[in-house]
Amino acid sequence: MQETTLTRGNLEETQEAYQKHIMATYARFPVVFERGEGPYLWSTDGRRYLDFLAGIAVNAVGHCHPRVVEAIQHQAARLIHVSNLYLISQQAELAQTLCRLSGMEKAFFANSGAEANEAAIKIARKFGRSIRDDKTALVGAEGSFHGRTLGALSLTGQEKYQKPYEPLVPNCSIVPWNNIGALEAAVSDRTCAIVLEPVQGEGGVRPADPEYLQAARDLADRYDALLIFDEVQTGCGRTGTFFAFQGYGVTPDILTVAKAMGGGFPIGGCLARGRAAEVFQPGDHGTTYGGGPLACAAALAALEVIEQEGLADNARKMGRLLEEGLRSLNPPCGVREVRGKGLMLAMVLEQPVARDVLNAAFEEGLLINAIGTDVLRFLPPLIIGEDHISECLELLKKAFARIGA
Repeated sequence: MQETTLTRGNLEETQEAYQKHIMATYARFPVVFERGEGPYLWSTDGRRYLDFLAGIAVNAVGHCHPRVVEAIQHQAARLIHVSNLYLISQQAELAQTLCRLSGMEKAFFANSGAEANEAAIKIARKFGRSIRDDKTALVGAEGSFHGRTLGALSLTGQEKYQKPYEPLVPNCSIVPWNNIGALEAAVSDRTCAIVLEPVQGEGGVRPADPEYLQAARDLADRYDALLIFDEVQTGCGRTGTFFAFQGYGVTPDILTVAKAMGGGFPIGGCLARGRAAEVFQPGDHGTTYGGGPLACAAALAALEVIEQEGLADNARKMGRLLEEGLRSLNPPCGVREVRGKGLMLAMVLEQPVARDVLNAAFEEGLLINAIGTDVLRFLPPLIIGEDHISECLELLKKAFARIGA
């Protein structure tokens, strides 16, 4: 029997179609959004939500920033896709911009952060094997998250994501986070790369100690290995500098970026310098869509907004205000810690009620995220001002009151 076409935007019909035809990879909230502007989203029933999750750090310039929208519209009307068998001017301009902002030398573009990390892993393996056949070991950290493709998953130090898909890519070891001794014990002359996030996002918003990143740099140099920083979530102004590594003063050999880079349009990038930048040769790696004209036009516009509107500075200033505000809430369930950098913050509760607070916040019109049972994660657009922070804190206060926690 032929199904009737659903009424676009209708919540009940959309939920029914999801149950029938969409694989259940997410526990989704019962809402359909139809419009976004700045830090706000509107659902199809006309309700407004303050978005302090920003598509998990994607919408750094807010929803539908006019300059990003204009760039997409302009490019879509001229050329949407062309193969990487040909030169793409927007791709070259984006690589030039990212190299200027990061100090890296060359770029490979993909469609996501996971794909960017896959490229980084392949560079590391080929780099290592160019030195000796058994120099293929990769070292990652507990609590990390690098994506859901098999290579990136093999370095994601969280059993819940890895276990169902074992056996994973061999020669990947995971060591305790922020533990210099464990890192020293794991790295050897068989190591081709150390892979770290300067601030772990999915792992609970855990900043690296400066000494830890410096130790990783020193170990990579000592054993002729590459240092890879995954800045998929921390990059493009999120932590108060354009890239988080710049705030630490520790420079990687490879830097991966995505999320905020496209202003909401999917794109990822693997940036490299020195010998790492020369590893890939024609035929070593590729992508059908990565670095296409439309994605690169969107990314150029988003990066221009972040740079020209000083959003990294704003992230640093507003991050301090949000952090102070979260500390001052003092809900009955107790707050063990508020941590993070810039506008990448976590509120660690003393009781396992994060999921309840998350749901209550949604009911109050505030979008945030829960990690595990006791951590609330805040990743607002970098364009927010003091009024938005006050509104967030007021809604969060109501959420705590709603569940009596």
